[in-house]
Amino acid sequence: MRVLVQEALFDAGAELNAFAKGDTDIGAVVSFTGVTRDVSGGLSRMLIEHYPGMTERALTQICEEAQTRWSLADVLVIHRFGTMEPGDNIMMVATASRHRADAFAAAEFLMDYLKSRAPFWKKEITADGSEWVAAKDSDEDALDRWS
Repeated sequence: MRVLVQEALFDAGAELNAFAKGDTDIGAVVSFTGVTRDVSGGLSRMLIEHYPGMTERALTQICEEAQTRWSLADVLVIHRFGTMEPGDNIMMVATASRHRADAFAAAEFLMDYLKSRAPFWKKEITADGSEWVAAKDSDEDALDRWS
């Protein structure tokens, strides 16, 4: 298991190629990369803040929970903080298991958690000003299915 909270850009392809490399018991690798998107057409950048130490602990705990719920060989979570421009990678989740069902379910679980519960705060910055991004009911609903 590897959890990275970093300001630096990351290469999702390189991370995926290195993930679980050499483990011949793996039958499935599932990955998801979240990208900064310009929903309104006016986003100049996004600022993501977090509490160092607390964030890493929270992400490690949720990865450990995923490993308890599903039979996983490996888990990777990368989440950036700082300033991002539209098109930049924000986060990545990868799961590896013997069978695809566990890898898919665990990846979805982790993504739902990251979207609604991970201790990150996002501010969208446009030419008209800035605004903190509010939680969405749909994100909460997605997380509820794992209760």
